[in-house]
Amino acid sequence: MENPFKFGTVVDGKYFTDRAEEQVYLEQILNSPNHAVLISPRRFGKSSLVKEVLNTQDREVISVNLQAITSVHRLAEALYRQFFSTHPVEKAKHYFSKLRVAPTISYNPLTGSPEFSLQPTTDKQVVLEDAFGVLEKAGERKRLIVVLDEFPEILEIDKGLDKLLRSIMQEQKNINYILMGSQEDMMKKIFLRKKSPFYHFGSIIHLDRIPYPDFKQYIEDRLPLACRECGISDEILSFTDCHPYYTQQLAFQVWFELQQAAEADSSVRLAIENIVRAHDFDYSRLWESMNRTNRLVLLKLTTEETAPFENPEIPTSTIYSSLKRLVSAGILIKNGKYKYDDPFFKLWVKRLNQ
Repeated sequence: MENPFKFGTVVDGKYFTDRAEEQVYLEQILNSPNHAVLISPRRFGKSSLVKEVLNTQDREVISVNLQAITSVHRLAEALYRQFFSTHPVEKAKHYFSKLRVAPTISYNPLTGSPEFSLQPTTDKQVVLEDAFGVLEKAGERKRLIVVLDEFPEILEIDKGLDKLLRSIMQEQKNINYILMGSQEDMMKKIFLRKKSPFYHFGSIIHLDRIPYPDFKQYIEDRLPLACRECGISDEILSFTDCHPYYTQQLAFQVWFELQQAAEADSSVRLAIENIVRAHDFDYSRLWESMNRTNRLVLLKLTTEETAPFENPEIPTSTIYSSLKRLVSAGILIKNGKYKYDDPFFKLWVKRLNQ
């Protein structure tokens, strides 16, 4: 029998969990001339929500993760590569007719797909205007959808890239943009600060944890019938605090343990122990890579969810800096309070004091 829970990759269809309200709202945005801005911590399901909605759209999608982009020219190359992956170059030569800086095209002998390269000395503005112009022209028949993931990276790729992108994107009429990011502070800085070029560029969608009743129902619908009255779903959600990724991970392991004839009342505990044990080496390496302040902060947060906290050995400003680094690294989540992103790592750290 197939395990009904899935984690670690983008999910859709029968594995997609709730998000009904956000799904309807995103669909409405894409069916208008407007743009969407998705904000949530890592592994909260942004990509899964987008995939689920895009499955309902009979439209071409261009998707680029900006974490993989190192320069303006590489961004233009990525856009060309995505676009021509579904448009054979031989049949789409007319898109090149008005380019001021045409990319060099070669073919990868292993994949048979075209590769695009641009000389780094060419004008950045012209290169980007040409690449986005191709997408705008292609959207004349039916609006394209362009997804730019980890959007705050534009502030690191090139100085002034945010202004350049806004100057190009605000003139376009044939593209719906979905701009995504997991660094909440940076996303707010880009889209909610009045001096930012992208101030109020699109409709903002905040993805929070999935509501407890909805997640509980989702889990119970997929557990063996005999286990639905045993409180297993409550145990799972109590441990994961409704974190979408880790709830799916724990539910997956619990279902596996039950298939291995584990007792229902001990299945969650056994699943947690096996997951922590499986990640012991990774957690050890992560812990060893941290400085003393980060370790003290994380140890403190296994029993408290408030900060900054007093420590006679460490200045408050140093604690703030540590918290900021840990949030940026995705180890902590800031949502009013500071919390561990990974509840299994939290348990592993907590046991260091035992």
